[in-house]
Amino acid sequence: MASAARDLRYRDYQGGFVDGSLAYDLDWAVRERELRHAGEMPRHQEQTVTRKKEKEEEKVHVRVRERQHVSVFALVGFGAAIVMAVMVLMGYIQLTVLAAETVELKTQLETLNTENVRLTARYEQMFDLSAVKEAAEAAGMVKPSASQIGYIDLSDGDCAVVYQKEDVSMLGRMASSVNTGLYAVMEYFD
Repeated sequence: MASAARDLRYRDYQGGFVDGSLAYDLDWAVRERELRHAGEMPRHQEQTVTRKKEKEEEKVHVRVRERQHVSVFALVGFGAAIVMAVMVLMGYIQLTVLAAETVELKTQLETLNTENVRLTARYEQMFDLSAVKEAAEAAGMVKPSASQIGYIDLSDGDCAVVYQKEDVSMLGRMASSVNTGLYAVMEYFD
């Protein structure tokens, strides 16, 4: 009988000649089980009775797990982890804000550079001597004549003479010293 089952099991897998269809045999497992258990008493009823007893025993022997206490250190660690996660999130938010500000400032810098180039070109145009001469003539200005030009001779060196009326009274000297002191203090803070 075992040889018949072996022949049935391996008949298609020996390679070589195939007699019949190569389609998958769906009833093969059922036939194998029937061949293995040929002549035995059906065990189906016994298995259901024993399974019912096992289920009843399992229900009776259910143990309840004891309540575990949560450690204070675990709570502190969990709280620290949450605080750190919030801090990292806030750091990312600040980084994003700074990146946005940087982009905005770069855009503003480019705009200002463009305006600088434009204003520099305009400045150079305004100080073109021919343009200044034309604007002065349009405003009615003319070059001074020789009689209008005056020269200062500073070849003797620098000197200055201050003329003051002298007060010989005591009150006059005190007033001038207070006045000089006030000027010195004001000059110090300016």
